[in-house]
Amino acid sequence: MLEITDLVKIYPGPVAALQGVSIEVPKGMFGLLGPNGAGKTTLMRIVAGLLEPTSGTVHFNGEDIVADPRLIRRQLGYLPQDFGFYPHLTGESMLRFLLVLKGVQAPGGLKHLAAELLDRVNLSYAAKRKVKGYSGGMRQRLGIAQALAGDPGLLIVDEPTAGLDPEERLRFYRLLAELAEDRTVLLSTHIVEDISVLCPRMAIISNGRFVADTTPSEARGRLAGTIFQGMVERERLAEIDRDFRVTQGILVEGRHRVRIHVPQGGAPPDGFDAAEPTLEDAYLLLAQTNGEGNGSGTSS
Repeated sequence: MLEITDLVKIYPGPVAALQGVSIEVPKGMFGLLGPNGAGKTTLMRIVAGLLEPTSGTVHFNGEDIVADPRLIRRQLGYLPQDFGFYPHLTGESMLRFLLVLKGVQAPGGLKHLAAELLDRVNLSYAAKRKVKGYSGGMRQRLGIAQALAGDPGLLIVDEPTAGLDPEERLRFYRLLAELAEDRTVLLSTHIVEDISVLCPRMAIISNGRFVADTTPSEARGRLAGTIFQGMVERERLAEIDRDFRVTQGILVEGRHRVRIHVPQGGAPPDGFDAAEPTLEDAYLLLAQTNGEGNGSGTSS
């Protein structure tokens, strides 16, 4: 169990990156969803023991990892948002180099461990290939391979699917789902699909505050009967945007298809019909609260 209590991080300026966030993360996959700049990466770095908070506590399985970050490093696998590789090295050589840097001990030797890890992430076929020839998805799987060294109890992945094509993303989803079966996996992302596919529980962060602690189905369910969709001419867009909270607006055959939120008891504009709520609707509405309060009562 990962327990985060009243966590605050203030950078010089001052800039309040985290404003008293508290949450409990159980075993399995847990999603942290928020826009860029919301405080996700700051939170991940504090949990990983790489950044000291201004105040607050973080415990993993009862151990205070703010007081002694070494406690988490023995149990942690971490794939940061920007993970650098030496392009001229092969996948196997790059992984062995990373294992040396991490100080990993392997009874059968690092070469044997690297081969096992590459097999775990389905990269054995590319072990002798130079990393510069890897696709984005292959590089992410190589990053996960190094994170799995030592069989960590806590795995942190920060924006892992950004830039991946649909096929690579699905392959990565399957890998993460498998890894979450016997450990805590904290997935930080701004991509709603990542959460919808992978996470039985999620939190939404906005401006350094949690505005929801819920499940994808609960978040969608609370919007039942309040989401409407219609085709809108360009001349009406400003009016619709002024009078309603817009959750989506896209061009379809030269016209604007707009999704809006209408509070219970309210009336949608002409030409709008009831639509099934999506997780993206819920996320955008909650994120628009800018971290003020608990956002539409979705906390649980």
